[in-house]
Amino acid sequence: MMSGAVMARGIITLTTDFGYGDPYVGIMKGVIASINPEARIVDLSHDVKPYSVRHAAYLLLASYKWFPKGTIHVVVVDPGVGTERRSLVVETENYFFVGPDNGSLYWACMEDGVRRIIDASRSNFRLPVVSHTFHGRDVFAPLAAWLSLGMPAERLGVEVSDMMSLDPPRCVVRGDVVETEVLTVDRFGNLILGCRNAIFRPGDRVTVSFDKGVLQAPYVLRFADVPRGTLLLHTNSLGFLEVSVNMGNASVTTGLREGDRVWLRRS
Repeated sequence: MMSGAVMARGIITLTTDFGYGDPYVGIMKGVIASINPEARIVDLSHDVKPYSVRHAAYLLLASYKWFPKGTIHVVVVDPGVGTERRSLVVETENYFFVGPDNGSLYWACMEDGVRRIIDASRSNFRLPVVSHTFHGRDVFAPLAAWLSLGMPAERLGVEVSDMMSLDPPRCVVRGDVVETEVLTVDRFGNLILGCRNAIFRPGDRVTVSFDKGVLQAPYVLRFADVPRGTLLLHTNSLGFLEVSVNMGNASVTTGLREGDRVWLRRS
């Protein structure tokens, strides 16, 4: 009988910084299919900014809960591959997470509630030969595949009491002012901030301050609530505050990039 989450585990999501020009993603899928030909594999994203643990952590946090309970989420953004960093399998209240112990799993696991953390660095369920540079193939893909077959997480390694944490996104609310940061910039140039909305309502006028300038933006529900080319603030579909330009590029308009500090004041 399976321990922990008892839902079907047929779905495996993959999040990497591998891109699509090389065979790495396909090879991981091949390994999974070799162990569990019935596994359903979902590509969450392979466009994580290279080596960006925080970008991977954001994508996972924003996405994991939209999948059925029992889904196995695999993250391979691993600048420490081949070092002494641990390989983890984390069982939470509703899901499983597989990846390097570098913080990329932390936000999602903490939000869903950790049941057990397994150090699978020397698991018997890795491939027989483990390379120094491709643990996505040799470690994480087979661990996920065995989980999808119903293998209890605790059989995949040794239970431990901790995992590497990741500082939360900057989000400080003082009265009518929110101090936050640009958590990431999406392909449309939208500035996704490190805060979920706490104080703004439709119709509010908001002063957006940053190191290089001050701009005004209305808080609205949808892009089309303002004319084309107008800066706006809204809560995106993933629940985070976002500075955008209707049919434009907010990063280009403001000059803001990932990690920049932003202050939002209700006017």
